[in-house]
Amino acid sequence: MFAEAVLSDPAQVLRQVFGFSGFRGQQEPAVRHMVAGGDALVLMPTGGGKSMCYQVPALVRRGTAVIVSPLIALMDDQVAALRQVGVNAGALHSEIDPSEARTIARDLNDGQLDLLYVSPERLLSNGTMDRLSRLHLALFAVDEAHCVSAWGHEFRPEYRELARIPDMFPGVPRIALTATADPRTQQDILSALRMDTARVFVSSFHRPNLRLSAAPKAGETAQLFDFLRRHKGECGIVYCGSRNKTERMAAKLTEKGFPALPFHAGLDPLHKRESLMRFRSGEPLVVVATIAFGMGIDRPDVRFVVHLDMPDSPEAYYQQIGRAGRDGDPADTLLLYGGQDVAQARHWLTQSSAPDARKRTMRTKLEEMVALTEAVTCRTTSLLKCFGEALDAPCGHCDNCEEPPVTADATTEARMVLSAVYRTDQIFGAAHIVAVLRGERTDGVMRHNHDKLRTFGVGEKHAAPYWRGLIRQLIALRALDVDTEGHGGLFLVEEEARPILRGEVTVMLRQDRPRPGRTERPERARTAVANPAAGGGHADAALYEVLRLWRLAEAKGQSIPPYVIFHDSVLREIAALRPATLDELAQIKGVGASKLERYGRHVLGVLTARIPDGLAKRA
Repeated sequence: MFAEAVLSDPAQVLRQVFGFSGFRGQQEPAVRHMVAGGDALVLMPTGGGKSMCYQVPALVRRGTAVIVSPLIALMDDQVAALRQVGVNAGALHSEIDPSEARTIARDLNDGQLDLLYVSPERLLSNGTMDRLSRLHLALFAVDEAHCVSAWGHEFRPEYRELARIPDMFPGVPRIALTATADPRTQQDILSALRMDTARVFVSSFHRPNLRLSAAPKAGETAQLFDFLRRHKGECGIVYCGSRNKTERMAAKLTEKGFPALPFHAGLDPLHKRESLMRFRSGEPLVVVATIAFGMGIDRPDVRFVVHLDMPDSPEAYYQQIGRAGRDGDPADTLLLYGGQDVAQARHWLTQSSAPDARKRTMRTKLEEMVALTEAVTCRTTSLLKCFGEALDAPCGHCDNCEEPPVTADATTEARMVLSAVYRTDQIFGAAHIVAVLRGERTDGVMRHNHDKLRTFGVGEKHAAPYWRGLIRQLIALRALDVDTEGHGGLFLVEEEARPILRGEVTVMLRQDRPRPGRTERPERARTAVANPAAGGGHADAALYEVLRLWRLAEAKGQSIPPYVIFHDSVLREIAALRPATLDELAQIKGVGASKLERYGRHVLGVLTARIPDGLAKRA
């Protein structure tokens, strides 16, 4: 096998195989713990290098490493990337070509396969476990391990069956990995997988390259268009709460000239496969999707994630926004939310058939998500707090840090809203309540004689958006709720509303104000860095584009995603430093021995070729 024939030290594997000069954060202690035969639970943010924690030990330890992974696309990307660096890896799943499956089975039986990726269903099916029991295994890795926890946001019952592994493979070390797990979920993962003696490695969940932002819905389609106009030519994901909404939004974006496509579980398999292939090809697409799209996404240059409906937990939110900026460059996130979203989520929770203990946990997570949307302090700090992590200071890169919201005593106005809802018999929606408060003689107000109420016109000094924002925040505070099964009428939640009506509590609320769209893009880290020795400037940007075109052609020829060959960050460094020899190229991070042998002379040829005039001018 690769590791036996070449290297035995983790640091050597990291440098010569993967092209990295050193480990990051918790990677090295986790790797060395696994190499020594210990079990581990690894928590690292998306893009933090979790895969190194099992791939390096897999190449150091004797035998084949088995990686349990939930998605075919994720397995295929990982296998393609490993083969690029000279590692014999394979995946067994329902869509694999029969001849490929035979080759993998032969290499597995002959002890020539370094890593085998397999779904939990395939692993636990008849025959697979028996076949593996006759082989020498290096380790078991359970990727996306939050799927094993009933308290997690993407629970998959079949993951629970992985608890059988230590019975059939005693002494084989195991590693569970995830990017999202609060302390309770961490304990559940360890318990469910029977990894009670495992060492836990936790990295910071803070992603400094992600800009978090949230805004009340005030015409979500227009808000989305405004956001996307600042991301022309970039790849991103727009999450919606329903299948129909993904298709409607994708159609609207297409009409406006954005290259958009829908993705949800209801699409036919061929359509989903084609959409995924386009996404993996490196096209600057906007994928409008339900949560069926995302887990296992390996594309590093996703520049934005937008939520048009509120996720049901901080874990789900963090997992989804984590699909942006995996390359470490700046990426934007936007969450649009409204009072109806909050009320609907609470209603669905009450209708859930989950056990009471599970529902209580789900309710806690939902309320944490609601609090995050209405946060008036550092939004990143609020999010990390949900994972038991505290920042020493505000992040400085979220919307609330960049433009601190204004808060004011809204106790009197809150009492006006609650009184108007009560006096109109708690059956009318927000638009009607706002009309009553502002003294507007609409057809509905006049038909029900609500112009005769004591609350009619008491809030005329405030504009309608102010009252809509106040109603939304009172819903978030649970002083108001929405009859989602009826006609959307507002009603009082007595336990929370009574103290406000009696003046026993002070209500401090944020003052909604339209956030001006940022006219300047955030500065990209490591973007087309100028090379002082070469004079820097435009030539480097043009050279970077030429390298991207070369990479695209190579990727198409091999039917693999371009980022599997080299990440954008590697190409930018090559364009900036302009290595003249293979030895100089080998010093660039991400250029390991196999890629140097496979692509080195091609890259040097690109660097010495003449840059097309069109690209030079465009740069």
